[in-house]
Amino acid sequence: MKLFESYKIKNITLRNRVVMPAMCQYTADTDGFANSWHQLHYGSRAVGGVGLIIVEATAVEKRGRLSNHDLGIWSDQHISGLQAIVDLCKSQGACIGIQLAHAGRKAWGNELVAPSGIEFSNQFPNPQALSKQDIAEIIEAWKKGARRANQAGFDLLQIHAAHGYLIHQFLSPLANQRHDEYGGSREYRLRFLLEIIAAIKEEWPAEKILSVRLSASDYLPGGLEIEDHVYIAQVLKEQGVDIIDVSSGGILPVNIETYPGYQVKFAEQIKQAVDIRTIAVGLISQVELAEEIIANQRADFVALGRELLRNPYWVLHATERLSNQYWPEQYLRARNFTKV
Repeated sequence: MKLFESYKIKNITLRNRVVMPAMCQYTADTDGFANSWHQLHYGSRAVGGVGLIIVEATAVEKRGRLSNHDLGIWSDQHISGLQAIVDLCKSQGACIGIQLAHAGRKAWGNELVAPSGIEFSNQFPNPQALSKQDIAEIIEAWKKGARRANQAGFDLLQIHAAHGYLIHQFLSPLANQRHDEYGGSREYRLRFLLEIIAAIKEEWPAEKILSVRLSASDYLPGGLEIEDHVYIAQVLKEQGVDIIDVSSGGILPVNIETYPGYQVKFAEQIKQAVDIRTIAVGLISQVELAEEIIANQRADFVALGRELLRNPYWVLHATERLSNQYWPEQYLRARNFTKV
């Protein structure tokens, strides 16, 4: 099956095309430090055969956390806890990445910042519009986060530019009403992300993988649509981004019709139009659907979110009749078990 074939990017070889996407665990202490839960959670998916594990949204600033129990990477003191996760997962054959994030106007607490002083909903305080000096400081925080991620040993760094968080807020005209070089035209609204990428590349080695997560549709009039993201993805490719992780929504509260594979079309459109690697995600749980996506070249990787929360050993079960490739030696006695 194509899904379970290895795949090489630069000098990094993934054992298969299955990705565990970044999913917040809301389990760190209030200073953002990883603990034994994170090692157990990510390590079990590595044992379970996942090819690429992406550690949950990790805040580049303390005020940028999605919750007060999110992981942090704003201090050198965070490195050792993250490195322990990396070492554990790599020891079990997985490649591992980290998603760096800033929630902006959707952050936890009262110190919310955004491109413009527009609230996400009445459940959030009004954010403070960022000055140019503020923007420069946040970009520097992303740069320092990239250095720490590299020191911790991650194979992939993912910039979270989706789901209504700070970078997405700059990208979308529904949240960005600035009148300077960071707002207005599509090119100006993209500037913040491009400056973050340029800063990160000063610290993130060229031989490692760089990814961006995008929300391919705002699902609202006047918001971003797939055509905008084809343009964005083309620019990101030119800037050296290796993989686009394609999700959708989040800029404002909206009801989205969901069904198995409902976001795959976005990943496929970006992949075909831009000729860049993509990750497809969105209620993918069946091996047949995952294989169809890969075999028909609709995306290069499939991310199983909730399914891998339910079943850390999804890959082991899916490959039961293929080979011993992913099964730990300690578990082989249980392979192909038949009830009587």
